[in-house]
Amino acid sequence: MGMFSYLCKGLRRASISNHSNPGLALMRYLSNVPENTVYGGPTPQNHTQRITLTNLRQKVKRGEPITMVTAYDYPSAVHLDTAGIDICLVGDSASMVVHGHDTTLPITLDEMLVHCRAVARGAKRPLLVGDLPFGTYESSTNQAVDTAVRVLKEGGMDAIKLEGGAPSRITAAKAIVEAGIAVMGHVGLTPQAISVLGGFRPQGRNIDSAVKVVETSMALQEAGCFAVVLECVPPPVAAAATSALQIPTIGIGAGPFCSGQVLVYHDLLGMLQHPHHAKVTPKFCKQYARVGDVINKALLEYREEVMNGCFPSSAYSPYKISAGDLDGFMGSLQKMGLGDAASAAANAAEKINSTK
Repeated sequence: MGMFSYLCKGLRRASISNHSNPGLALMRYLSNVPENTVYGGPTPQNHTQRITLTNLRQKVKRGEPITMVTAYDYPSAVHLDTAGIDICLVGDSASMVVHGHDTTLPITLDEMLVHCRAVARGAKRPLLVGDLPFGTYESSTNQAVDTAVRVLKEGGMDAIKLEGGAPSRITAAKAIVEAGIAVMGHVGLTPQAISVLGGFRPQGRNIDSAVKVVETSMALQEAGCFAVVLECVPPPVAAAATSALQIPTIGIGAGPFCSGQVLVYHDLLGMLQHPHHAKVTPKFCKQYARVGDVINKALLEYREEVMNGCFPSSAYSPYKISAGDLDGFMGSLQKMGLGDAASAAANAAEKINSTK
């Protein structure tokens, strides 16, 4: 009777607030289903929760640009998370930026999964997209789906990205989408295809190539992709593709007329001035800082202070031993026949105390 009485009181309260439809009021009172959804599930997104495809579509509808940055490890992922970046791409560019290769081709799926897991531990807000590395999705749709499943299940990603618009790539994208995995496409300069392209060359600079960029983007949309990266194409071509598509475009070296932009973490921060990195840093990348200079300066100062004995000073030698225990320790060393060690301990204690 107690529970029945409680529910009746609740119904009366609900009926007062919705007297026109008391049955609906009772349903709402008895259910935790949100009023504007069909099924129960996640509550509406807030700034501390993961960005979803719905959030991206809403941003585009409102005319708000999408921000995307690559990340390859836990610290960089935390930085992206803190900055409020919308999409975090764990790119196969790690092959060049992190592993020091000249192209993206050498990186393996197992290596990519290590990067994905590290990023997933650090980025809680951005949509996480993992690149499918070269050689892991081209041979069959089964291979493509299996690879994509691993990137989500083992890597902790929310979606995958694959490159190119050849029929086999379109088929792979469609199969992965049908398997229930969100796919981001990538057209224009596709680094995995440099063997065919003849190097890192911009695309869409003549009529046929420009039309191919638009047609390929539309084919990827038809396959079910939720977005398409446009890399190294002229701004008018990117604008045309963006207009032709109903899904967002993410530009990289493609001008300002895309739905969003992506840059490589290390490039935009100016972290690497090493000759190897200098030759692969793209012309389109704006450096928003020169973090590499700061790192080099700090390392040189560290080396100098270690060499001249300034570091570590007493301020950075925090662990103490009492005078009584020090005497006992030196006595034990003497009994062990380690007189020089006892003298070294005494001299160290005197020097540390004198620099306080």
